[in-house]
Amino acid sequence: MQYIRKVFGNEEGITALETAIILIAFVVVASVFAFTILSAGTFSTERGKEAIYAGLAEVQGSMEVRGSLIAQGLPGVAITQVQFTLASVAGQEPQDLTSGLNRKISIDYRDNAQTRTNIEWSVVISPTRNSNNLLEVGELAHVTVPLSATNGITNLAANTEFMLEIKPPTGPVILLERVAPAYIDYVMDLK
Repeated sequence: MQYIRKVFGNEEGITALETAIILIAFVVVASVFAFTILSAGTFSTERGKEAIYAGLAEVQGSMEVRGSLIAQGLPGVAITQVQFTLASVAGQEPQDLTSGLNRKISIDYRDNAQTRTNIEWSVVISPTRNSNNLLEVGELAHVTVPLSATNGITNLAANTEFMLEIKPPTGPVILLERVAPAYIDYVMDLK
């Protein structure tokens, strides 16, 4: 009997205070882990959103070609220059169309016999409400590209496929692929 009293007589256990301390410790550790997980999720969501917006900015065009590509040439010989009109896409930032040595937009020329990069071009913006070279919403940029010895381009003759690549600093490249007509005239509409 004394043995049974000895075994069952020591009924010490944990008190309510000790139980509460252990429970609080579990809750604190769980809340720290939950905060860490939520912070990581919020951080990765923000990074994902930044990547999406950066991708959209690259894909969305800031300019578009309006109208036809007009070529001028020496009759029966070669095309000497082309002209086209650029317009700003609604909702986009203005594009700097400064030409000459400080140009921000590069135009490349390519046909089956020659390639020229960053060739010379000139621009007239109208109707303009200011004196800057920014193409803004509501304005049109009339771009002239010499396709002659000025840019090192030789003999853009009849029936020659050629391409102009207009490369703004941001946004997609604008490709203008055309074929010179069978007969070169003073003025030609290369649709």
